[in-house]
Amino acid sequence: MPEDLRALARGVAQEFGLDPDLFVRQIDAESGFDPNAVSPVGARGLGQLMPETARGLGVSDPFDPGQNLRGSARFLRSLLDRYGGDYRLALAAYNAGPGNVDRYGGVPPFEETQRYVNTILGGTKPTQARAAPGADRVIQASQAGCRAAYTSRMR
Repeated sequence: MPEDLRALARGVAQEFGLDPDLFVRQIDAESGFDPNAVSPVGARGLGQLMPETARGLGVSDPFDPGQNLRGSARFLRSLLDRYGGDYRLALAAYNAGPGNVDRYGGVPPFEETQRYVNTILGGTKPTQARAAPGADRVIQASQAGCRAAYTSRMR
């Protein structure tokens, strides 16, 4: 099954003009290709979308692999567009929120975010990272802000 999901992720990446290898590594880092993954803060599915973010991206069932991958790809595409095609910044924003990328003028100094970006861009096997205390609230707020910005641009 994971190979089928990897093939689906590659196809979705191509639909959205994303690098298929990087998108596959991102999904692997997010969920290990477990479509039923739920994080301790409530992120769901393959791309670990927060419920509000998922709704803002048109994902009604975050556990549906096709919907989740398309929502995740749409979110990453919007971040790439925002950051001029810079995967490093887009991935950092996907993980820590665009507000943090903007606030720090680049990849935030969060160990989890730095590991996430390096894992995906370096192609190394993802490791389970632990967020700093309180980081979950910052990430949730940042994703909510990004969702609002994305939704208002789509109108």
